[in-house]
Amino acid sequence: MNDIQIVILAAGQGTRMKSDLPKILHPLGGRPALHYVLDLAHQLNPREVVLVVSPSLKDIHTPFRHKTVIQFPAKGTGDAVKWALPHLKEEGYVLILYGDTPLIQKETIERMNKLSECHPEMAVILLGMCPSDKQGYARLILSDKGELEEVVEHKDLSPSQKEISICNSGVMLIRGDLLNPLLSALTSDNAAQEYYLPDLIKIARQMGYTCGVVEGETSEFMGINTRQDLAQAESILQDRWRIKAMESGVTLIDPTTVYFSYDTKVEPDVSLHPCVVLGPGVVIERGAEVFSFCKLSDTHVGPHAHVGPFAHLRGGVSLQEKAEIGNFVEVKKSTFGPYAKAKHLSYIGDAEVGTKANIGAGTITCNYDGITKFKTEIGEGVFIGSNSSLVAPLSIGDYAMVGAGSVITHDVESGALAIARNHQTTLEKGADKFREKRQKRKDS
Repeated sequence: MNDIQIVILAAGQGTRMKSDLPKILHPLGGRPALHYVLDLAHQLNPREVVLVVSPSLKDIHTPFRHKTVIQFPAKGTGDAVKWALPHLKEEGYVLILYGDTPLIQKETIERMNKLSECHPEMAVILLGMCPSDKQGYARLILSDKGELEEVVEHKDLSPSQKEISICNSGVMLIRGDLLNPLLSALTSDNAAQEYYLPDLIKIARQMGYTCGVVEGETSEFMGINTRQDLAQAESILQDRWRIKAMESGVTLIDPTTVYFSYDTKVEPDVSLHPCVVLGPGVVIERGAEVFSFCKLSDTHVGPHAHVGPFAHLRGGVSLQEKAEIGNFVEVKKSTFGPYAKAKHLSYIGDAEVGTKANIGAGTITCNYDGITKFKTEIGEGVFIGSNSSLVAPLSIGDYAMVGAGSVITHDVESGALAIARNHQTTLEKGADKFREKRQKRKDS
């Protein structure tokens, strides 16, 4: 890979999103759209990454290394790159990316780089695309040799030029030693009085340099400017991830209903049933099965574990080998040991559940007193009877039992049986007498 520096243009206002949140920060696949562009940038091992933003984003923080500069006032894409110049060196190449275009893949940029290695005399290399609907796109005018001669904006196209299939994506690779001279020659002689990067092609040609084009898949260059764009980008990402999962040995019974996040890790021989949503921080090991209508986030599912249907796991959950979480069970910030089970209608929060423990239907760990969260420790082989409330902080020792319907407020020793409920009272013919009394009151 050539020595590369990257400038990411992210100063657009995104007014069509109709949102207080800048368009580049709207979530896509579990993280802000901008993060995909920054992630791509760092996959390319650049010398420098410069993010150009508007004043409203001057305090932006991301998990990636980059320098941030403010474009103010905003006078076009060419002007935006000028603001980044103090942080760039003349060696190598400068790649221009866009913060609202998160779907570009590394392989496409590598093809640009390969062309620059084969033709170091080229001043600028553009990424082109061939969309089915070319309305609004600038066209790339190529010579008989396939070199880029000019970029013509849609409003300036002649009838014959409108038939040209290859359009401008905006992404470009520029020789570092030529960037400053090319930018200096830009003018704002247009209706908007702004400086436009595509004009660099004409300037480079006038200086005697050649320019080139690499074609990419149209879906990679979709910009996010509206909520509809955001939904379409999500669909494209999800399809990529679904295909990748299935190619790696994951069974998706109904692929279009399964949703992944950017960091989802699923091993071979995992089965995901219809309508499963995997939020950020999910790892699912080999042989595990997640049944329908489950939502998982920040969760590690161990080998051959079962989850669902209708389960919600979140906030730091770890299921070890062959653990089972059943229908209508919510688990938060808890660990289940090997073969441990909570199969019906329960809430388990801030708990450690030991190997082969069995938690009955309707069990609740009462972990919150309105101020502080407390922990419940459930030992190996413990049996918790149905409809029990375990009031934390609480420790239940190995192989202990809790009777159904109990409210447990004190620690239970290993091997003990704890029952905490009122004694049953049965009144002979009490039901008949109750109904008779109620009926007389109603009739009167």
